[in-house]
Amino acid sequence: MLLTPKWNEATNEPQYVQLYTYIKNEIIAGRLAEKVCLPSVRKLADSLGLSTTPVEMAYQQLLAEGFIQSRPRSGYFVEKLPDPEFSPKEKRQHEHLGWNRPTVRDARNYQYDFHMSQNDFSLFPYTLWRRLYNQLLCPAREEDLFYGDPQGEPGLRRQIADYLHRYRGVTCSPDQIVVGADQFGLLSLICLMLKPQLERIGVENPGYLLYANTFRQHGYETVPISLTEDGIDVSELYESQVRLAVVSPSHQYPRGMIMPVSKRLQLLEWAQNVNGYIIEDDYDGEFRYHGRPIPALQGLLPQNNVIYMGGFAQVMAPALGIWYIVLPSSLLDVYYTLLRDTLLEQSASRLHQRVMEAFMQNGHLEKHVRKMRSLYRKKHDALLAAVQKHFGERAAVIGADAGFHVLLRVYSERSEEELKRLAIQAGVRASSAAFTWLKPPADMPKEFFLGFSGIALDQIEPGIAALCQAWFGDS
Repeated sequence: MLLTPKWNEATNEPQYVQLYTYIKNEIIAGRLAEKVCLPSVRKLADSLGLSTTPVEMAYQQLLAEGFIQSRPRSGYFVEKLPDPEFSPKEKRQHEHLGWNRPTVRDARNYQYDFHMSQNDFSLFPYTLWRRLYNQLLCPAREEDLFYGDPQGEPGLRRQIADYLHRYRGVTCSPDQIVVGADQFGLLSLICLMLKPQLERIGVENPGYLLYANTFRQHGYETVPISLTEDGIDVSELYESQVRLAVVSPSHQYPRGMIMPVSKRLQLLEWAQNVNGYIIEDDYDGEFRYHGRPIPALQGLLPQNNVIYMGGFAQVMAPALGIWYIVLPSSLLDVYYTLLRDTLLEQSASRLHQRVMEAFMQNGHLEKHVRKMRSLYRKKHDALLAAVQKHFGERAAVIGADAGFHVLLRVYSERSEEELKRLAIQAGVRASSAAFTWLKPPADMPKEFFLGFSGIALDQIEPGIAALCQAWFGDS
C-alpha cells in the first residue's frame, strides 16, 4: 500500500501529527477501507524517508482514537466505522462555517494528599496575571465595572472559539458560546432550555453526579446507563428511550476510558435517530500524557446536537470561575428567548473574563498548558511506577494516561470502610470511588481515587509506600 502524505513545511505541526491527520482523513473519506492492513512502522518510515519514531507516534494516536486496531504479529488494520450521517464533502463545507455522595469536603490535613482533582499552582503565572489585571483595572476602563454581555464577553468568546478549534477540534462560532461562573449554573440553563421538550436524561453509571443531581433538581428523571470497556453503552441508551445523554468521551469520569471514534459516531447517530441531544463533558481534555489529546466529540460531524462543556478550572484555576458551553445552532433561538424572558445577567466576573481574554490573545494559555502537561506527566508516571513497585499484583490501576487521577482497584479481604480508616490513620488521602455510582453493582469493587496533580512529585513514592504499608503491612 502506498501512503503519500503531503508535508507542509510552513506549519509548526510535527511530522507525526501531519501523518496522523493524513491517515485519519483517508480512513474517514473511505480511501482506506475497513480491514485494510497498514504498512509496518519500519516499512512506512523507509518509504517516507523518516525515522520510525514519528510513524510509531502517528499509529499510536490512531490506535487510541479507534481508527485502527493492532493485531499481535499481524500489524495495524483499519477499523470499521459506522456510516456517518454526513459525507466528508459536507463535513468540509460545514467546517468552513449517587447515594453515597459526601455532603461536605474532607477538611483533614494529610501528610500524603492524593486529592482527586487538586491543581498544582507552583507554575501559575502570578506575575503575568497580576500585570494584566492591573492594566485592565483602571479608571480609563471604568465601564468594565458594570454589567457585561450576559452571554460572556465577546472578546473572550472569540478567543475560546479559536482555542477550541485548534486544540480540541471543536467547530463553533463565538455566538454559540455561553460563559458562566460554574457548571451548575450552565447546566441549569441547559435544563431550562430543554425542559419543554425533554424530561429524562441518561447519565453514565458510574459518573459525575453533578449532572444527575442538577437535572433531578430541575424535575428531570435521571436514568443510569451502564459503561462498557470503551464508554457508555449505546444499545442501552436506545433501550432506555431517553433523548438526552451526558458523556465524557475524551476521559470518562471516574474510570478514565477513552471512547473510540467508532462509538462516537454511533453516539452521534443515536442522537440523530431519536432527535435528541448529547452533553459532552470535556473537563480535562487537554491533559493526555502519552500521545496527542483526543479531539472532542462535538467536532466529529457537522450540524450535530452536541452541547459541549469546558472551562478553565483545571487548565488554570477553579478560583477564576470561568466555565463555558458551546450550544448547537438548533438551540440558539431557545437560548436567546430564555435570556430575554429571564433578564439573565452574567455570573462570571467580567474582570476575570477580560484578563483571560488578554492572557489567551497573547498566546500565554497554550504555553501554560504545555508546562502543566509536562509537569503532570512526570507525576502521572511516578505514580504508576510507585503503585507497581509497592502493590504489585495486589492492586490494579484503572484509567491511566490522562486527567488528574487514576483509580486504584484493591484486592484485599478488608472491607472498604476498614481500608478508608487505615488510610486516614496513615495520613494518606485516598478517597473511595463508591459515591460515583447512581446504581451500584451487586458486587461493589474496592476502588479508590489517587490524584497525582496536586501532590508534590517527591511525595508520591513515599505516599504510595505508606498506603501499601497501611493496607497490607509491608511496602
